[in-house]
Amino acid sequence: MKIAIVSGKDEGPSKLNAFDNALLKAGIGDVNLIKVSSMLEKETELVNLPKLKAGSMINCVLSTITSEKQGDKITAAIAIALGENLGCVVENSDINKDSEDVINDSIAMVKYMMEKRKEEIQEIIVKEEIHVVENIGSVVAAVVYLE
Repeated sequence: MKIAIVSGKDEGPSKLNAFDNALLKAGIGDVNLIKVSSMLEKETELVNLPKLKAGSMINCVLSTITSEKQGDKITAAIAIALGENLGCVVENSDINKDSEDVINDSIAMVKYMMEKRKEEIQEIIVKEEIHVVENIGSVVAAVVYLE
């Protein structure tokens, strides 16, 4: 299995447009995203996001948050834990919470998921996107399943 981790942030004239613009910045704005749960196959390979065919159906784990309040600090994070037999993904987001706390909470959750599966963690990867809202802002972070 191949995956890519992407993130983006942007503003827009409406919540929907801000979200769509953040998806475009992440490189996944021209595809149809299918939200899936949080499991990865054995020997998952992390790759750069290839050019995706416009309109294609793409599985992903998506973390997103949008705010209309000027000055809000919004954070979206993805944490991946890879083990010998499987991997787990956690999505997490918050408004006006210290970004390091959002990241640490994500790591704690993914460690717990692996522990419950009695899977030893070989690697943890975290990707976050942080934005201070000017008008209407949105952030996204996603694991995109490529196979």
